[in-house]
Amino acid sequence: MRISTYLLFVLVLLSTTVFGQEISVLRGIVVDEDKQPIIGANIVLEGTYDGTSSDLDGKFEFQTESTDSAVITFTYLGKEAISRGILLKGDTLNFSIKLEEAREMLTEVVISAGSFEAVTDKKRAAVLNPLDIVLTASASADIAGAINTLPGTTRNGESGQLLVRGGAAYETKTFIDGILVQKPYNSTIGNLPARNRFSPFLFKGTSFSTGGYSAEYGQAMSSALMLQTEDLAEKTVTGVQLLSVGAGVSHTQRWKNTSLTAGLDHTNLKPYFAFIPQKVKFDKAPQTWEGNIVFRHKLNEKGSMIKLYSYTNTSDMLMQSDFVFNGLSDGTIGLRADNHFTNLTLQHGLPNDWTLYAALGINYNKDKMQHNQSKTTTLSAGQARATVSKPLSTFLNIKTGLDLQRIQYKEAYFNGQQGFTLPATENMMAAFGESEFVIARKFSGRVGLRGEYSQLLQKMNFAPRATFAYTISKGEQVSLAAGSFYQNPEFQHLVNNSTLNQESANHLIFNYQKIKNGLIFRVEAYKKWYTGLVKTPDFTSEINNNGSGYAQGVDVFFRDNKSIKNGDYWVSYSYLDTKRDWRNFPIAARPDFAMKHSLSLVGKKFFPDLNIALSGSYSYNSGRPYYNPTTSEAGFMKDRTPAYHDVSATMTYLTNIKGNFTVVYLSVQNLLGTKQIYSYRYNQDAVSGAYQRFELGPPAKRFAVLAVVMTIGEQYKKTEVTSDDY
Repeated sequence: MRISTYLLFVLVLLSTTVFGQEISVLRGIVVDEDKQPIIGANIVLEGTYDGTSSDLDGKFEFQTESTDSAVITFTYLGKEAISRGILLKGDTLNFSIKLEEAREMLTEVVISAGSFEAVTDKKRAAVLNPLDIVLTASASADIAGAINTLPGTTRNGESGQLLVRGGAAYETKTFIDGILVQKPYNSTIGNLPARNRFSPFLFKGTSFSTGGYSAEYGQAMSSALMLQTEDLAEKTVTGVQLLSVGAGVSHTQRWKNTSLTAGLDHTNLKPYFAFIPQKVKFDKAPQTWEGNIVFRHKLNEKGSMIKLYSYTNTSDMLMQSDFVFNGLSDGTIGLRADNHFTNLTLQHGLPNDWTLYAALGINYNKDKMQHNQSKTTTLSAGQARATVSKPLSTFLNIKTGLDLQRIQYKEAYFNGQQGFTLPATENMMAAFGESEFVIARKFSGRVGLRGEYSQLLQKMNFAPRATFAYTISKGEQVSLAAGSFYQNPEFQHLVNNSTLNQESANHLIFNYQKIKNGLIFRVEAYKKWYTGLVKTPDFTSEINNNGSGYAQGVDVFFRDNKSIKNGDYWVSYSYLDTKRDWRNFPIAARPDFAMKHSLSLVGKKFFPDLNIALSGSYSYNSGRPYYNPTTSEAGFMKDRTPAYHDVSATMTYLTNIKGNFTVVYLSVQNLLGTKQIYSYRYNQDAVSGAYQRFELGPPAKRFAVLAVVMTIGEQYKKTEVTSDDY
């Protein structure tokens, strides 16, 4: 606690301002050609150390003791620098600066290989914003569910987690403001799908990388989901939500430079299960309590800000175990889960145009599973990271940073009379350096190197990464990305064998993208080479890193939000060819979570006269591989399930109830009740030796959510809603 308090004190101390004698004040705003604020533009008084960077609103202000004639210069990566002569007389000077695109960069180059982004800068191929996530029919406001409609992902109905380009779920990691989220999904029992823990409205920026991502992030072999939280809340509001599966309340208080939000939510599926029967019997339907606190404080007008986000969740359930559904023998199975996540971040400008970003994070998760014997899995982690960045010129930015993590994990078993515990502790240190640059007229790039040391494995690795982009014409470009990515084996394997090495994957990605008049089209080809995958043979051999594999394919994405008035739709398709020799596989084969073909169609339209938004989606996956014990080794994982089909729909109605803005939301997944088979289980008769096959599918044909969300103190005004909102 003393160390954490000291670090917090240091972070706050860095934000203080030094005041001098009577001085001149220089303030203003920096915008681009579209009059949008430029964040991080550099403003320097030539021949001095005086200057600053523009803040989140493009504004700046600094002071100088210089007098008489001087020159002030405004620079930003990819923009033409502007210099102006001024006269300093101890008064206040105001500036309104528009930076034009640099002559050497006639069209904008955006590094896009492997990356989908939703950010405030609309030039960067915004893909999914929070409203997109809520209105994606098949997602039911779940972040992972919405991202599963993008190319490169494959839908896994029994887990609900992200599976990317032939990678297992543990190979995709989630980061919030740079801090790794150890458990981003709610705890659940096998084959009951889990949801992402976090509300999409917490985040202003979503970057989903299907590969080739920045050296700033590690411990993710296949994919990284980077979420950036919102800044200051706009205003003071109170929210109340009533759902068919629970209820919640939240309040946001906004002061001049500070905002504070607190929320409490409760979910109880018992009434829902009484209305929509399930294939499995629950003695206690899943129940969840969760609370969150969001604190934001703007330290100055230069963009320095402190953010605190804290989330707590507790849940429990009790159900009749079932061989077909969860692969367990008869009896009851219970789960009690507790989860906590907190991160504290500081963004602050340093002298000489350096920018500091520092973060502290805490993860805690405890799952107690009871079936015949109890198994308690506990994970606690602390993380501290800091990065500094600086524009060396109009065409070159550099960034470097350190990342420290300590993770404690243990599995405890108890059968009512005796028990044992399997512990593992990891201390990991990582450092990275990276530069972004613009060369010649239409060429840009990003190169970086990440190094990681694992104390538990006693291994060091170095991961070089590079991405290059070339502009063909305005809004049209090609990109190439390559890099190495390392990841520790899962702790469930490390508690049995700490001599394992890190698993790794090498990525190669080629991307073509065109953005014009509200249309986005992109096609991406890739290949991944896996080495060091964990093998878990039978009891005659030890766990080892002798596994390997590959994944290759093509992803296609098209989005149109202009052709249909108040409408928007997108289409994504993925082709995946993959095999891996890992876990207990006798030969290299396609794993059961990797489908060859995946297709998603998503559309939405707002009807202003009716105050209604409708959205629908169709998802298709070709048949999944599954293990058939009646086949020979040569036929291992060669059998396929029927293809997966899902049609989902949502309706959103906007109105006012007693003068308070109210949203009525209805979402139904698998609207047509199509039979969905995830896999098959086989049971062998003890006498005859014959196998009987059972279908494994969802616990119910459909899933529906009805919600009424009221914002107290705010009114819905039809005239203020534009097509951009939908």
